[in-house]
Amino acid sequence: MEDAHTTLTDLEQDNKHISFFAVFDGHGGTHAAKFSGKNLHLNIVKTEEFKEGKYQEALKNGFLNTDSELRADPTHEREPSGCTAVAVLITDDHTIYCANAGDSRAVLSNSGIAVPLSFDHKPSNQGEYNRIVAAGGFVEFGRVNGNLALSRAIGDFEFKANPDKSPEEQAVTCNPDILERAHQAGDEFFVIACDGIWDCMTNQQVVDFVSEKLYYGMGLPEICEAMTDRCLAADPMAGIGCDNMTVIICAVLAGQTVAEWTEKVVKRYKETAPVSNIPEEGVN
Repeated sequence: MEDAHTTLTDLEQDNKHISFFAVFDGHGGTHAAKFSGKNLHLNIVKTEEFKEGKYQEALKNGFLNTDSELRADPTHEREPSGCTAVAVLITDDHTIYCANAGDSRAVLSNSGIAVPLSFDHKPSNQGEYNRIVAAGGFVEFGRVNGNLALSRAIGDFEFKANPDKSPEEQAVTCNPDILERAHQAGDEFFVIACDGIWDCMTNQQVVDFVSEKLYYGMGLPEICEAMTDRCLAADPMAGIGCDNMTVIICAVLAGQTVAEWTEKVVKRYKETAPVSNIPEEGVN
């Protein structure tokens, strides 16, 4: 298992209620993902920007500092690897900050509609392609230098070797895209997952899946298990559904109790879901 994750409902910084959730999808070994899972949130909190409430800058510097620390870590020399990183930070006023480097993904449900919080970094994307070429790399078969299928990651230092380029300008960079979203009426939950999930389900399918399972009385931990079961391949040696899978589902309570939140989502699902998806009363 090359994935790692972080779930912290309260970072306990200056009595502010700030939550942090992240998924790290490793490749080439486990060290980069495990290292990032242990250190990214600490490096974010340590920044002056975090203390000043400048959360976008804090997230960026946390990513860059984690990458720099990983490069200097002796264990990484023995086990070179890399990982994607998608992190969601929620402040005490319910503002969402999503920082992403790679092709893991975060998606929000607003009244049952899937709202992307991140966008995949693929070498074929024009902006990514331009940076790769400017750093002396190339894209072949949709991969950086014919090798790496994503264009941003923590680790993967063989693609960060141009001495004339800053960390943000390397062929593969850990510099995250950051989305800020103020809380909106209808925000229900968000899902963070590695590409093992998104290769099998669309953003909207994931939102619908969570909503339906809540309607049937399942809790969020059970829904996570059901989602990975839904995506697992029948043949573990071939096809999609063979990748590592990590998924986090977080309720956006915004002052509600869990019971109130669940009732609200179930009510919305019952009002908006296709009739064929909803059983008759008394029918299980």
